[in-house]
Amino acid sequence: MAKNTSDELVFAPLGGVGEIGMNLALYGFGPRERREWIIVDCGVTFPGPDLPGVDLVLPDIRFIVSEKKNLRGMIITHAHEDHYGALLDLWPELGCPVWMTPFTAGLLEAKRQSEPGSKPKIPVEIYRAGDRFEVGPFAIEAIAVTHSIPEPVSLAIATPVGKIIHTGDWKIDPAPEIGPMTDEARFRALGAEGITALICDSTNAMRDGESPSEQAVGQGLRQVIEAAPGRVAVTTFSSNVGRIRSIAEAARDAGRQCLVLGRSLKRVIDVATELGYMDGLPEFIAEEDFGFIPRENLVVICTGSQGEPRAALAKLARDEMKSVALTAGDIVVFSSRTIPGNEKGILEIKNQLIEQGIRIVEDNEALVHVSGHPRRAELRRMYEWVRPQILVPVHGEAAHLVAQGALGAAAGIPHIGRVRNGDVFRIAPGEPEVVDQVPFGRVFKDGMIIGNEEEVGVKDRRKLSYVGHVAVNVVMDEKYDLAGDPDLIAIGLPKNDRAGENFEDLLLDAAIGAVESIPRVRRKDLDLVLEAVRRAVRNSANQAWGKKPIVTVFVTR
Repeated sequence: MAKNTSDELVFAPLGGVGEIGMNLALYGFGPRERREWIIVDCGVTFPGPDLPGVDLVLPDIRFIVSEKKNLRGMIITHAHEDHYGALLDLWPELGCPVWMTPFTAGLLEAKRQSEPGSKPKIPVEIYRAGDRFEVGPFAIEAIAVTHSIPEPVSLAIATPVGKIIHTGDWKIDPAPEIGPMTDEARFRALGAEGITALICDSTNAMRDGESPSEQAVGQGLRQVIEAAPGRVAVTTFSSNVGRIRSIAEAARDAGRQCLVLGRSLKRVIDVATELGYMDGLPEFIAEEDFGFIPRENLVVICTGSQGEPRAALAKLARDEMKSVALTAGDIVVFSSRTIPGNEKGILEIKNQLIEQGIRIVEDNEALVHVSGHPRRAELRRMYEWVRPQILVPVHGEAAHLVAQGALGAAAGIPHIGRVRNGDVFRIAPGEPEVVDQVPFGRVFKDGMIIGNEEEVGVKDRRKLSYVGHVAVNVVMDEKYDLAGDPDLIAIGLPKNDRAGENFEDLLLDAAIGAVESIPRVRRKDLDLVLEAVRRAVRNSANQAWGKKPIVTVFVTR
């Protein structure tokens, strides 16, 4: 590839750097005024209680949309929601070619068919670990790594001014349930060739040691299942096919049958079965057969490890399932980690299960879960293999990024890049540094609508969740007197004030008083009447309650 003296290689994350989830990285190459771009990953994060009604949080891609003519393609490293979950919603604005592995492509199509509304069929180029391909001026090589999902890859991205490795999500697992292993030989070979920058996963950068293997987790699950006197229900991330397989193998070897509950689990299993990842396992039983299987002969695999109220585990905890139920003496295994923000929902489900006499097993009691991300010893091994000139920590909150930066510096990496969402970081040539900023942020998926806080109504919805809403309809006659009492409805407000008086009556009196306090000649200004009623109702509520509701007033003559 010819080298131009004005060409630069830059990294510009729009999500996933300074936060967990919503990963979207841009790589640009060329002169500053006409860079060509690729996107690596296109993920989502999940809303907290501060975003009532919002389904998903997506990265704001207005910058790369403005550069659409220079966008050469997108590469997806694996099929976790925080790496590919925004693709169906954001791709129509981009329209670029997309590269992904067979498992990711299968899950994407299953997801497209299951989601409400019309979703575009994205043209996909399939690649596999070990493949090499070109996207615009970038030469891409996919490198096998292990993670908690089939077919994850790291990407070696080469340009005339430098080569980088974008790790994606990875770990070093000496005994994965589903192969292949992380390709140490290829990472070492690339390191010997010369790597300018390592863009590296920081999720577990604060945890010492190395992660246990997935097969060791399978053995831990096997021990729990074999020793259980009654049913065993295991909840795990639906995309962790290796874990699902471990559970099913343990059930089979213990003489138990397996039942799967949850749409996302069934969707993943369907795709994994088509690609051969479930070969050699007995068929899962149907929900209708649950009542015919002795308790000691059954294992249930279910969704709901993060406390989702509509998932299968939550319904089991509330005893709301039509054909399936747990009883005292059964065991529920949480083969998962708690994603920050989900603690309250998970605790509620655990308490509901415990009240029913069901025993909870977590990874502090038995080896029933392991993370798919590298701990500090694994990070050091990657540094040793790759020997980069620059380390850029990504995939983590500030504490994770700083921890990995310090680890890399201690390992002798010459330059540690401090990068956050929206920064344009020059990797080569010259001194690596942040040279620019681009627009970034969050947009929200609310039903089938995508937009910012104002566009999807989250700002007002948040207010409504705290202070409620009052609607008032005032009708004036031809003389600008009230044509009867206004209609008033209060939603989300107390029924009575502290003295026991009906709250709606109190607010109604305030509305009537506001109209009657305005001289008749000035009541011709209906906007003035509207604002007077709105203020009077809010102030009356504040005096009686200490809070100001949202008030909507209609005035007609």
